[in-house]
Amino acid sequence: MHSSNAAPLLLAGMLASSAALAQPTAGVPLAAHRVVYDLSLAGATGPRGLEAARGRIAFDFLGDNCDGYALTYRQVTVLEGGDIGARTSDLRTATFESGDGRSFRFKTESDTQGAPAKKLDGDAERRKDGVLAVTLKQPQRDRLTFGDDPVFPSDHMKRLIAAARAGETTLSIKMFDGSDDGRKVYDTLAVIGRKIEPGTDNAVEEALRTEAMRKLARWPVTLSYFNAGRGEQTPVYVISFELYENGVSRALKLDYGEFALKGEVTRFELLPGKDCQR
Repeated sequence: MHSSNAAPLLLAGMLASSAALAQPTAGVPLAAHRVVYDLSLAGATGPRGLEAARGRIAFDFLGDNCDGYALTYRQVTVLEGGDIGARTSDLRTATFESGDGRSFRFKTESDTQGAPAKKLDGDAERRKDGVLAVTLKQPQRDRLTFGDDPVFPSDHMKRLIAAARAGETTLSIKMFDGSDDGRKVYDTLAVIGRKIEPGTDNAVEEALRTEAMRKLARWPVTLSYFNAGRGEQTPVYVISFELYENGVSRALKLDYGEFALKGEVTRFELLPGKDCQR
C-alpha cells in the first residue's frame, strides 16, 4: 500500500539482489479487502509544536491478477498544536493497475486547510524497452518518461511478498505510484524482518482475528522512499507495517520526519475473489 512513509534507514540506493527480483509473482495473488485504520500520534520531533493527531484511513482494494487491481483510498488527518492550531487534511486517491503490472491509472484530490485544493489525473505505462511513459491530464497536460523500468504499487507488493517468502531480508527497486504530481519515480528500500508464523495473533487487532487471516504468515516490513538517483540519503518518507502473505497490512506506522502516525485496524473484511493466476 502507499499510498507513501516510517523513519531514516540504512543504505539507500542498494541494488536488489537478483534472487529477490527474480522471485515469480504469479503465485502471489493479492486479496480483495476493505480495511479501516484509526490514526493517532506516534511521536513528534519537529519545531511546529505538534501536540496531538487523529485521523482515519479507509482502504478498498478490489480485483485479481487477471482483471487487474482497483484501489480507492482516503486519509483524513487532523493535526493539533500550539503553533499550528488545528489543521485538517483530506486525501482521496483512486487507482487501477493491470494484472500484469504494465499499466497504471491514477487520480487524486487533496485538500489541506488553508491551502488551495489539488487535483491530479494521469496514466502510466511500462514499455517493453524498460521506459515508463506517463501522460498527465491534471494539474496540467504533460508527457514524461523515466528509465530503469520502475514498477507500480501492486506489482511492488507482489514482489515484496515473493521476496519475504523466499527468505530475502531486503528488496530495493524503483517505484512509480503517481504521487508528487505524477512527476517522480522513487528509489525504495524494503527491510524484511523475521517471519511471524500463522496463528501468532496475541497482539493482532480483533478485526483481523478471523479464521482466514489466522492461517497466514506475515512479516515486519520497513519501506523507505528516496529521491531517485541521489545515492545514500535520508528517506523522503517511510512506512512500516506487518505484511500478511495475501497483501493485507497491520501495525501501520507513517513517518513524515517531523512527526509519525500509527494506524490501528478497526474494521476489516475480506471480499470474494476468483482464483486467478497470471
